[in-house]
Order: sequence, then C-alpha cells, then structure tokens
Amino acid sequence: MGGYSCEHEISLKSGMVVYNTLKKYYNCYRILIKENSWTLIDQNDNLKKINKESFQVTDHPNLIFDCIFNAIHGTPGEDGKMQKYFNDKKIPITGCNSYQSELTFDKVKCLNFLSSKGIKVAPSIAISKTNKHNLSEIEAKVGFPCFVKASNSGSSFGVYKVYNSDEMANCLDSAFEVDNKVLVESHIDGREFSVGVISFNGENKVLPITEIITSNDFFDYEAKYEGKAKEITPAKISTELESKLNLLSKDIYELLKLRGFSRSEFIVNSCGIYYLETNTVPGLTSESILPQQAKCANISLKDLFINAIEEVIN
Repeated sequence: MGGYSCEHEISLKSGMVVYNTLKKYYNCYRILIKENSWTLIDQNDNLKKINKESFQVTDHPNLIFDCIFNAIHGTPGEDGKMQKYFNDKKIPITGCNSYQSELTFDKVKCLNFLSSKGIKVAPSIAISKTNKHNLSEIEAKVGFPCFVKASNSGSSFGVYKVYNSDEMANCLDSAFEVDNKVLVESHIDGREFSVGVISFNGENKVLPITEIITSNDFFDYEAKYEGKAKEITPAKISTELESKLNLLSKDIYELLKLRGFSRSEFIVNSCGIYYLETNTVPGLTSESILPQQAKCANISLKDLFINAIEEVIN
C-alpha cells in the first residue's frame, strides 16, 4: 500500500481494510511503499526496512512471501511497475498483469485501443508536454466545455473541466505538472455510471451498476472522497440499459484481458453509451464503489479479497 502518487493516502486506507479483513485468514504483513523506502509494518506498528533488490526484510531474511495483495492506487501499483517487479521475483500479485495495468492506466492508449475495437468514446486529442499545442486546433476538435486530463493519473488528480480558451492554457499547465502527456476530451452531457467487473469463482462477473450524481461540476476528488456525490447502487435504470451496460462492461474487461478487480466509467445519453476509463485498482474501503457493488451482489469483503488471492496462487 502507499505508492508514489497523489493517491498515497487513499491507498493506505484501502490497504488497512484489506489487512484487517485478511489477517484472520492468512499471515499478513503491511508493506508501505514510498519512492525512497520500502518498509514492512509489523503487528506492533514497528517499521522494518525492505531491500528493494531482493524484497527481503532486513531483520527477517527468512520471511518468504507467497502472494502480494496490490492495494496501491496510481503509480507504481496501477501502471504495471509493481506487476513487472513481482513477476521478475516470481511472486504472484493480485489483479491484472503489467501490460494490462500499463495500458489501462494510460488514458490516451486505452481510449485509442478500445476505440479501434468499436467502443464509443468522446472526441479527444492527445498533447505532449514537449510539443507545442495549438489552442485553436484543440477547440475545433473537442469544443467547449471539455475536460483536460493528465493521461497517467487517478482519483481525478490532474483533471479539469474547461469552459473557454482563457482557461485552457492554465489547465494544461496544471495537468502537465502531473504527467507529460495530456488528454483533452469533449464533455459529454448525460448520466454517469460506474460498472464493476471482477473475475470471481472462475468466471467474469458484472456487479450491480452504480449511478453517480454529484452537485460538483463533475465527479472530481471532492465528490469521490469528501461526500459531495450520491452513489446509487443498484442504479435505478431500465432493464434494457442495465443489459447494455452489463454486456459492454464485460466486453471491455475481456477485450483488455483483465483479471481481478475493475471498475469502468460511462456517460449515457440519447446518442448512446460513451466509455470514459477503466480503473484496475479501485478503492477498497467499505465506502468505495466496488465494495458497495460487491455487497449488493451478496459478496463480502472477505470473499472478494480471498478470491483475488486464490486466483493468482492456484
């Protein structure tokens, strides 16, 4: 848990929920990942240094790990780095592999891939920090209002809703502080839905759908984590729309060749269903959307987490 990104604190909350749920069933250890230090937190909350080269605990060289439960949101847990590291160490890690993690974490790459497979997405343009961008060209392609999104980021960090060209330059500068690549995407007006798809008991399972209604301008950090949004699970929608969202979400999960947890976001209006993004390490506290959906499907946190472990160690 932890990680190097703005999502560090959120990851610690998810990690503690996972630890407290699983410690009754396994010999569990909390591993705190920071950019300059990796440490094991023991049962007495003492910190033990971990050698990053060998993944050995300095004070306990004989401690061998059978599995890693990945509760890191953002880098390095959601962008493929941790998956590659533990794959090289031949230690199973929950969730999808490094290629899928890297693909889904990069908004530009993921949208391009799914768009090429026929998934409906909003008009967008990708901009690199090193290349000069033409504001008139951006406006002509995506219009206003639009979203400026750091390509590699989560929890709505580096995401801004832009209403005119005067705001665009400032928002681009802010997004480039988060990532060197930025996605500028048309605003699609409509209802927002979040659909969890997980691999559970040997099959890909779509969880009950959540509708997100926020009084904020969009589903930003405040709306996600400070209670400024309603999350209605199961969503009050027609059987037809439910069926379409279920089928589309499962298709995306399988097109991306995912494993473990996922949560995909959509906007729905009279023109159809627009795909926004997929999160492969979603929040795991009891208040988070995916655990809410699992609870609605009569899947406990215990069963959700144990299944994630068993599918990678068996």
